[in-house]
Amino acid sequence: MPRLARNSYGKSSVRLVKVVRQGDRHEIRDLTVDISLEGDFERAHTAGDNSAVLPTDTMKNTVYAKAREEPLGEPEVFAAMLARHFLKVSPASSIARVRIAEHPWRHLRVGSREHGSSFERASRERRMAEATAAREGTLDVFGGLDDAFILKSSNSAFEGYPHDRYTTLMETRDRLLATSLSARWRYGDETKSYGVIAKVVRNALIEAFAEHQSESVQHTLYAMAKAALEQSVEIDEISLRMPNKHHLLVDLTAFGLDNPNEVFVATTEPYGLIQATVRR
Repeated sequence: MPRLARNSYGKSSVRLVKVVRQGDRHEIRDLTVDISLEGDFERAHTAGDNSAVLPTDTMKNTVYAKAREEPLGEPEVFAAMLARHFLKVSPASSIARVRIAEHPWRHLRVGSREHGSSFERASRERRMAEATAAREGTLDVFGGLDDAFILKSSNSAFEGYPHDRYTTLMETRDRLLATSLSARWRYGDETKSYGVIAKVVRNALIEAFAEHQSESVQHTLYAMAKAALEQSVEIDEISLRMPNKHHLLVDLTAFGLDNPNEVFVATTEPYGLIQATVRR
C-alpha cells in the first residue's frame, strides 16, 4: 500500500500593506507573507477528512487581523508571532513556518524635503525574515535579503580552470562581475535587535563584494560570508546564492573597432549559479 510521506500545506503570497501614520509623516510597510504547516494531516489526504485542516483562508485573514492588532515592527518579530499563533490554533501541526519578504518604499522628494505621504519603490531588493516554531517549543529565526543586484567593473578575474575540447571561454584578469545576491542567515537564540543586525550583515556583504580581489564568484562569495560572520557575532551561519549575471564583451572587429573592455552585452540566460553555506 502507498504511504504518505512528508507533506505540508499553507497560504502563499499574502500581500499586506500597512500605513503607519504619525501625524503628517507616514511610513509604508509592504510585506509578502508565506505560511506553511507540517504535521498529522494524513487523513485529509487519504480519507478526505478535513477535521484537522485549518483553512488557508483563515491563515490569510489572520495575517491582516494581526497586522491591525499588533505593532508591525521588525519582520522577524512578526513572523515569529504568527508562527507561534498558527502552532497554537492548529493542534495537528508539529511545525509552523512563516516567511516574510519586505518590499522597500522611500519618500518622494519635493525640492530639498521629503514628502510625508508620497512614496516610490526604492529597489528590487527585499529584506527577508523567517520563523519556524516547533511543537516541542523551539523557535528558529532567520533573516536575509533577496534580489540585491550588484556589479563591479574591476578587481574580478577568472582563470586557471580546466580546459577540454568544449571549452571556449577565454581566461581573463579583468571582467565585469554582476550578481543578484540572495542571503539567508540564522540568528542566535538570544538575538533581539534584528533590524540592527540585518544592517550590519548587509553592509558587511556589500563592502566585501566591493573590496575583494575576486578570482571567481566562489572566491568572492566566501569572502562575503566570512565578513558577515566576523562583523556580526549574533549570527552563526549564512547561506549565499549568487547567480552570475554574465556581461559578455562584444566583438567589434567586424566594424574595424577595438573593444578595450568597454562595450558588453548583458545576458539573462543561461547563467552560472554559485551558492554555499558558511558556518561559524
